[in-house]
Amino acid sequence: MGERKNWVLKATKTTSRILLSPYFRLERDGMENLPQRSAFILLPKHQRWVDIPLLSLATPRPLYYIAKHDLFKNPLSNWFIRSLGGIPLNRKRPLESRRSLKAMIEFIKEGEGVVVFPEGTYYRNKMGPANVGIVRLILSRFSIPFIPVGVNYSMQGVRSLVQINFGKAIYADSSAPASSFLDNVMKDIAELSGLC
Repeated sequence: MGERKNWVLKATKTTSRILLSPYFRLERDGMENLPQRSAFILLPKHQRWVDIPLLSLATPRPLYYIAKHDLFKNPLSNWFIRSLGGIPLNRKRPLESRRSLKAMIEFIKEGEGVVVFPEGTYYRNKMGPANVGIVRLILSRFSIPFIPVGVNYSMQGVRSLVQINFGKAIYADSSAPASSFLDNVMKDIAELSGLC
């Protein structure tokens, strides 16, 4: 399982900033809630496909992203997405993702930030159902901060204002089930996204 390639990441961030700036104005809040050196899990609202590059631009540290395995089927996209920090996950056949999950666990042990979209796919202007599987796996092995992230789009003239709000870190109560923990996180995500 390959790691990020910093030169690909830097070039892609620069290109994304240039290509997206005519259409989106990015604002961010809650930067103080992001750990500067230790491992953490970001749990963002997923509104549109463009959330991913915008989240990368909003977050100072490079990240690893859990992404659906379909995006990795083409050899070129496989190389490119992995170079940006993509980790493929087959939710329907999790056993096929064992190598990816082991890599994710190693990245967390190394102090990296990992992005998990708890809805699994995007739901515009509404909250989708939470997928607890990957969160349960992380909770079973680590006591690290989970950071809810709100994403909100609104039109301002010819550009969309994109507000990315990083919430306060949440630590799981080891006696509570993962589903209850994620339900509470989803409420925070909805509030941070202006969807409650």
